[in-house]
Amino acid sequence: MSRPLEGKVAWVAGATRGAGRGIAVELGAAGATVYVTGRSTRARRSEYDRPETIEDTADLVTEAGGHGIAVPADHLDPRQVRAVADRIAREHDRLDVLVNDIWGGEMLFEWDTPVWEHDLDKGLRLLRLAVDTHAITSHHALPLLLRRPGGLVVEVTDGTAEYNRDHYRSSFFYDLAKVSVLRMAFALGHELAPRGATAVALTPGWLRSEIMLDVYGVREDNWRDALDRVPHFAISETPRFVGRAVTALAADPGVARWNGQSLSSGGLAQVYGFTDLDGSRPDAWRYIVEVQDAGRPADVTGYR
Repeated sequence: MSRPLEGKVAWVAGATRGAGRGIAVELGAAGATVYVTGRSTRARRSEYDRPETIEDTADLVTEAGGHGIAVPADHLDPRQVRAVADRIAREHDRLDVLVNDIWGGEMLFEWDTPVWEHDLDKGLRLLRLAVDTHAITSHHALPLLLRRPGGLVVEVTDGTAEYNRDHYRSSFFYDLAKVSVLRMAFALGHELAPRGATAVALTPGWLRSEIMLDVYGVREDNWRDALDRVPHFAISETPRFVGRAVTALAADPGVARWNGQSLSSGGLAQVYGFTDLDGSRPDAWRYIVEVQDAGRPADVTGYR
């Protein structure tokens, strides 16, 4: 098996579940040492009150062939984030890949609810979890990442810059959060490029996260059973697909050509040639525009 990231050190912030977990596991499969951080541990759950933990993610990283290290951290607490950065510096004196995937807002935003009717406390909490956490983590992690040239920062969001520019994303607070992360990558690109590093924004497609599978009452092994109720779910992808996108970027010596750009897992699969676990290449954002939003019947022919 190819291990292009052997000897590299990555930090996936927000790696408890979903895209963060998929990214961490794929970085491990490529040979990296991966620090996985988040609030949900075997000893204590976050307000999500779900069973996934950072220890579980670290174990999966190690099983995949890397070295997974779980470190509890609330990314709204600068002291805790700084402690993680200090630990990585002590133990490895390097950071090659930083993935900002902190989110935590699924239970906070209200679909199709205008800002004056939306719960204000929940909306502001969502923004703190989705925006402040990324800024805090970058503030403390980037000095370490910049010790060596070639570092990569991946800001994980929902939607490409092109799509989010032209489409309202569910609620004022959700829309603002996801667009803000796109802009973070753009701004970081300007600050990092002269110092030898690269920043990108990356979105998965319709993600078959643990929460999404639960919402539809299916598991990964029978996810197609949900298609009778939600036909367009046929374009969905596993969290490992976006993980393979990150790994491809991290292993690319020419990754700087993407600096500051908005990327998608499906789009990068066409460039780098990786596939999802089932061997397909779901191009979700093209499908969403050309099929789902266009009101056409669900048909993934030519899209995965």
